[in-house]
Amino acid sequence: MPTLSVFMDVPLAHKLEGSLLKTYKQDDYPNKIFLAYRVCMTNEGHPWVSLVVQKTRLQVSQDPSLNYEYLPTMGLKSFIQASLALLFGKHSQAIVENRVGGVHTVGDSGAFQLGVQFLIAWHKDARIVYIISSQKELHGLIFQDMGFTVYEYSIWDPKKLCMDPDILLNVVEQIPHGCVLVMGNIIDCKLTPSGWAKLMSMIKSKQIFPFFDIPCQGLYTSDLEEDTRILQYFVSQGFEFFCSQSLSKNFGIYDEGVGILVVVAVNNQQLLCVLSQLEGLAQALWLNPPNTGARIITSILSNPALLGEWKQSLKEVVENIMLTKEKVKEKLRLLGTPGSWGHITEQSGTHGYLGLNSQQVEYLVRKKHIYIPKNGQINFSCINANNINYITEGINEAVLLAESSEMCLPKEKKTLIGIKL
Repeated sequence: MPTLSVFMDVPLAHKLEGSLLKTYKQDDYPNKIFLAYRVCMTNEGHPWVSLVVQKTRLQVSQDPSLNYEYLPTMGLKSFIQASLALLFGKHSQAIVENRVGGVHTVGDSGAFQLGVQFLIAWHKDARIVYIISSQKELHGLIFQDMGFTVYEYSIWDPKKLCMDPDILLNVVEQIPHGCVLVMGNIIDCKLTPSGWAKLMSMIKSKQIFPFFDIPCQGLYTSDLEEDTRILQYFVSQGFEFFCSQSLSKNFGIYDEGVGILVVVAVNNQQLLCVLSQLEGLAQALWLNPPNTGARIITSILSNPALLGEWKQSLKEVVENIMLTKEKVKEKLRLLGTPGSWGHITEQSGTHGYLGLNSQQVEYLVRKKHIYIPKNGQINFSCINANNINYITEGINEAVLLAESSEMCLPKEKKTLIGIKL
């Protein structure tokens, strides 16, 4: 008699790996190109790693004084202190007042996993979260799995071809009292001083809990302080908040998933209470965080010479990406590609929107084997001297074909295509 499996009712889940990457891997075309990698890429098409990280990794691995005992549940203390100083600045008033702390987390999403667990236990009335970013985030899945109602918005306006600060303000204006607001990748959302005042006033009056995401400080503008400017505004106004600080991308330690859940409280007493609760939650989730990546980062941040090398490497990466964007824009201009392409160079960071509509994106994927997401946001570090001509020529073809197709449509049907992106 066959034995019934206890798993017989378990269905096959949808693979987390994006269908775009899956399609790309199955494509036999020899010159296919994938422009949606999460990591920063080199001109040779490999994941970028700061040279100072490679050097420090070797030194750490050969250090005979290291103790490879489990780290405490809260993580490596020196790593947390160095990371907080990087995020807020060594002379931050909040650090001086000892009302900022953190928990060393596992993986890029570990900080959100831990933070959501805390909110469930100690912010029980908040079961609605609004996520606003410049791109589609994975945080919503974590909140959703924990029973939150999730609303997601992008600050990218496909019609204006820019990051629109009014979108951020309009979203916050409609958020109900007591909700959680996740803000990530909004460095390009240039609020005026009055805009910042209005934003913080609404958040404070509605008792909204802010949860920031800083995934790659230094890889937006190469200015570490500028990339966390939004946090400085909220700290200066006495806000309490959580922040996910990922240090994997900006050091090129992708396989480590190094991060921190940062806590900002009104005073040290409240901070210690929150951290004590987070310690219990972290113990249940992963017990002890990994230490290799944290040791490497701490060694760099604690050594002025190594820190200078790391900052220089960030500057070189950002300058290279800016140059790539300029080249893409210029090549499209020389090809006579219809439309304005200034928005490409107005965006910061490794990822940015091309400003293509769904028909144009589909043409690139199907006909040119250039794989980009449906929203047209690509990783510009994937573009190099070997593929830039093919990519820009493909974009030019896609835009011209879409324009030609639209011209051939009956007038009453033209609005079906439009310029919706």
